[in-house]
Amino acid sequence: MKDTIKKIAVLTSGGDAPGMNAAIRAVVRACTYYRVECVGVYRGYQGLIEGDFEPMSARLVSNIINKGGTILKSARSLEFRTEEGRAKAYKHLKEHGIGALILIGGDGTFTGGLKFIQEYNFPIVGIPGTIDNDIYGTDNTIGYDTALNTVVEVIDKIRDTASSHNRLFFVEVMGRDAGFIALNSGIGAGAEEILIPEKNLGLDRLVESLQKSKDKGKTSSIVVVSEGDKIGKNVFELADYINEHFPHYETRVSVLGHMQRGGSPSCYDRVLASRLGVAAVDTLLDGVSGVMVGITHNKVTTVGLNKAIKMNNDIDQELLKVAEIISV
Repeated sequence: MKDTIKKIAVLTSGGDAPGMNAAIRAVVRACTYYRVECVGVYRGYQGLIEGDFEPMSARLVSNIINKGGTILKSARSLEFRTEEGRAKAYKHLKEHGIGALILIGGDGTFTGGLKFIQEYNFPIVGIPGTIDNDIYGTDNTIGYDTALNTVVEVIDKIRDTASSHNRLFFVEVMGRDAGFIALNSGIGAGAEEILIPEKNLGLDRLVESLQKSKDKGKTSSIVVVSEGDKIGKNVFELADYINEHFPHYETRVSVLGHMQRGGSPSCYDRVLASRLGVAAVDTLLDGVSGVMVGITHNKVTTVGLNKAIKMNNDIDQELLKVAEIISV
């Protein structure tokens, strides 16, 4: 494979995550190191369909390791879900002499890549880039650590206001299907309660918890809510329900939204992205395809894209216990 792959393309797809640029930089420089051409694909799979390519050099990716977002842009592509769209993508790859593809993204990105492999037997390796940390086969995804730091910093500021005005704040964080951000940021910020999709505490349990806090003399509280939590239809209805039971609180809702995706990546995410970018190129040049590179117990590992897509990361039960104990 080292003798046959002369050109590798890299793209970012799905939601952006801090550290994607660091991963792009690592891929490009690893290609330069191994004397392999590297091509950047703009706007994810849509750019692949349209042939929106640009040759990438080591100098072109200077000074991007500290930047959030992705210089290659990202876009959803309904057309790539069709056979016709994937055929156009394959045609452009062959016309440009590209022998392999590196995907930086989440499960949706990997699903498209796996389909492409099945149809065209095209060499592909995935790099997990998503703030949700919900990809199987890696302890951490690129962007997750930065998102946690962002959320904790914001909650610290919200707590200042909550304490000053005897307010109960519901802080909604990202995590439609996974509560990793809510659980870890909630513990880190000292939240009184944490609501996640994986564990439905129920309204009665939440009311009981807040009542205990009130009885112990707490004049303000922070409840961190994952957007996929199953207790209420949405965080605003949940806040209204609680406000009926605790009228002495001024109840407020803060939805952090896309600010969690932005910002300069943490040192951890820069190092992780650099390691996985180099590992992705190494993996392809070693003749391995259809896998995702990840980090397990601080060692670079690989897992099949099919497993990365179909299997789920489990919430750490020890962390759930810790959250319950230290919120008393």
